[in-house]
Amino acid sequence: MGGTAATLLCAGVLLALHALGGFLLLNALLTESEGPWDHTVTDTVRLMAALAVVTEALAAGLTGVFTRLVGLRRWWYAVPALLILTALTRMVFAPAP
Repeated sequence: MGGTAATLLCAGVLLALHALGGFLLLNALLTESEGPWDHTVTDTVRLMAALAVVTEALAAGLTGVFTRLVGLRRWWYAVPALLILTALTRMVFAPAP
């Protein structure tokens, strides 16, 4: 597999996964407690962050495959690494009701 079409296809798949992971992470970052009665906020934030980690772990694995197959640049690893680090930080510092 090679050529411009394959590179664009692989980049498109990665961009779609990063968009999904970023959306999930944004939901985790923007979720706030509505008050002392809101006991589900911590679980919601951790679930969204965990889903973002899973999505970005898949993207990181595919980045490894695509880097070998079509010659994507190594900077593609920076996006899932940054999103995973941010999601894990949000999971640790989830809001307490």
